[in-house]
Parts: sequence; structure tokens; C-alpha cells
Amino acid sequence: MLRLAASWVWDFWFADDGDRFHLFFLKASRALHDPNRRHWRATIGHAVSTDLVHWAEVADAIVPSDPPAFDDVATWTGSVVRADDGTWRMFYTGVDRAGGGLVQRIGVATSDDLMTWSTTGRALVEPDSRWYERLADGAWPDEAWRDPWVFRDPSGQGWRMLVTARANVGDPSSRGVVGTAWSPDLEQWRVEPPRSAAVSGFGQLEVLQLEQVDGRWVLLFSCLGTELAADRRAAGERGGIWAVNVKDPAGPFDVAAAYRVADEELYVGRLVRDRAGRWWMMAFKNTTADGAWVGEITDPMPVGWVEGRLTMVAEVAVPGASGAPSVPDAELVADA
Repeated sequence: MLRLAASWVWDFWFADDGDRFHLFFLKASRALHDPNRRHWRATIGHAVSTDLVHWAEVADAIVPSDPPAFDDVATWTGSVVRADDGTWRMFYTGVDRAGGGLVQRIGVATSDDLMTWSTTGRALVEPDSRWYERLADGAWPDEAWRDPWVFRDPSGQGWRMLVTARANVGDPSSRGVVGTAWSPDLEQWRVEPPRSAAVSGFGQLEVLQLEQVDGRWVLLFSCLGTELAADRRAAGERGGIWAVNVKDPAGPFDVAAAYRVADEELYVGRLVRDRAGRWWMMAFKNTTADGAWVGEITDPMPVGWVEGRLTMVAEVAVPGASGAPSVPDAELVADA
């Protein structure tokens, strides 16, 4: 488990260099006292592990740029891939002063070693108003265009990005879509129409991840109960971590058929594969049973397919739980 004494941690993502797992995460100082203030103070922290359980914090990866820049207020969620030239690319979300912190854009940072990152302060991918809602539409509190999930295009040609976005048509409470963009080289990006229907049953699909788990494709996202579509809320549905079974990784994705994997006490479920090839889910601890904010990241939880649904399963040993810590005790920042 990753719990920092000085900071809350929440959304996160991984990179694997073959020797160590790298955990990148949003963090903000506990000196803010009110966790609702954390979003406008967020930076991207970094920790490393050999077993997904014991984490050593290292230098932060990215902080907001000097103004004017697309990320001069805060740096938010992203993903990491390795380019064909061997460099690492982190695609991440930025919010800026010019947009009042309400306009979200996606930029990129580069690294040779996953430890030191260089950013440009320039937005790389922005929503296209032909398909996507903009702040001026007035249907949502902010302009959703964030949480990029980048992977090689299933066609074998280029790269694809999935984005938390909202359609510009339909019931405003139900416009959450899988936004998408395509690139031949991770440099130039072409925004494309959503890969899911404009009326999804969700106000937004946060922190998307597409993976093939034990031979079956699945799309993960998170949505709070307050951001479910009006009809879902009226039916008493609750928020949390959701999954969509996927036939074709190129889409489209039947988000309306999503099922819940975990309730809101956990949020931002991320799938990760250990060195033995087993799949696990980690999440951040969002709230306690009585609704108090937590702000720490769980140990790995085993997942599997049960009656055709991705499910957290029991009675699987947590990787590294019975072995020695992967780093010296003095460097551990995780509570076992």
C-alpha cells in the first residue's frame, strides 16, 4: 500500500522497465486540510517497486509549468508508453489559469530513464467541437478532455489514445464517451469521433484503461454516483469502478452495458500484470464507509473472470507479501 505522510495520493498509472515497476500518481499536500482543494494543487509523484507491494518514493516526475502554459495550474492523470526510439512518453492532463482551471488539455513529457522528465508546456491534443462538448456549451462544470490512455493501435499502424470526454449531443447527464485520437508517431495527433454512444448512462468515464486479461479484452473506467446519468441515479445505482467487456479493441465500446467492479470506497481501478503473468487490480482508497476522504493506494487485488465478468477474486497470494521488501526499510513509504 502507498500512503504518504505529507501528501494525499489518488489517480495513478504504471510503467514497467523490466526490472522495476514505476508508479506515477497525483499528489497534493495534506497541509491543505480540505481534500476538495487538492485538484488545483496536484503534481505527479513517482515511486518504484519490484513486487507491486513495497514502494519507495523518488523525486516527483512533473510539476505545473511556468505560465503561460496549458498546465500552469495543475498536472493531472496520464499514462506512459515506450516509443519506437526507446524513449518514454508520458501523456498527461493539464489545466491552466487562462481557462480558470476548467479547460482540460493533454500534453506530453519525455524521458530516457523514467526518472527525469522534460515537458514543453504546450497542449498536444484538444477536443474537436464537431463531436465533443466544450465549456461554452454550459452543460457540465468543466470541459472534460483528460486521463489519456495511450497504446499501440490494434491495426498495427500507429498509436491510439482513449480520453475521458463528453459528447456534444444528448441528455447532459449522460454524455460521457470514450474520446479518441490517433497518431502515426506519438508526435502528431488526429482527434477522431467517440468510440462509444453519446448517451451512455454516465456523465463522464474517468481514467480509462483497455487491457487483454487472460485472453479477453476489457475496458475499465470510474464514475461517481453523483455523476451517473439521471435515470441511473433515479434507479438507485451507485458509483465506483466499472468494466465493459470488449469484442474488438478498436471499438466501438458498449458503455451502456458496463457493470460495477467495486463501489466508491475504491476509485480509479488499474489493471497490472506481475512478473509471473498474473493480473491484479490496484485502486486508490477514496472514502471510508462513512464517507471520509482517504487518499492512499491499495495493495494489488487479484482479478479473474467469473460468469463472464471481470471480478476481484479471493485466495490468491499478494505478490511479494511473503517475501522480503524490495527496497531497504529506511526507504519504504508503504504501510504493509
